[in-house]
Amino acid sequence: MDKIRIRNMVCDRCIMAVQQILEELGYPEAEVALGEAVVTQAPAEGELKKIDRELQHKGFELIREPQAALVEEVKTQLITYLQEIENSEEMPKISEYLSERLHHNYSDLSSRFSSLEETTIEQYLINLKIERVKELLSYGEMTLGEIAWKLNYSSVSYLSNQFKKVVGMSVTDYKKARDSFRKPLDSV
Repeated sequence: MDKIRIRNMVCDRCIMAVQQILEELGYPEAEVALGEAVVTQAPAEGELKKIDRELQHKGFELIREPQAALVEEVKTQLITYLQEIENSEEMPKISEYLSERLHHNYSDLSSRFSSLEETTIEQYLINLKIERVKELLSYGEMTLGEIAWKLNYSSVSYLSNQFKKVVGMSVTDYKKARDSFRKPLDSV
């Protein structure tokens, strides 16, 4: 078994797209998850280049450096953490969550992440949460209070202040704007 690390996978549709690419390239047995694919036989260098080229056509790319792979794993775990926040009443601190899942000291993860991404893990998570807030606001099905509760904010005012700091406008002004200011998760 050989693990291939892949950048910019953020959702189930990404998993399906990568699965399709690998099947078309002769890897029908590949097990694909966020940020990675496991194949039974290690691809040769020429095959890796071909896989990378096809992935890049769909907005993905192979990760070859170990430090970049670890940072990508952190991003994947942060997306999973955000999904779990929505379905759980109590979540561990992000430092505990990442350390447990990735079997690394949090300060080491934080240092590596910051050096490659030029932002902190905490700020990246805040940006992910704000993008989720934008998504939930666009549906118009929940109040801001319900969104704050769903995403584990301590209060509506805390969410509102964080939203304004990240987006540059209040939630009310954002909702009034006709253009969408949402970003795809892979560009957060």
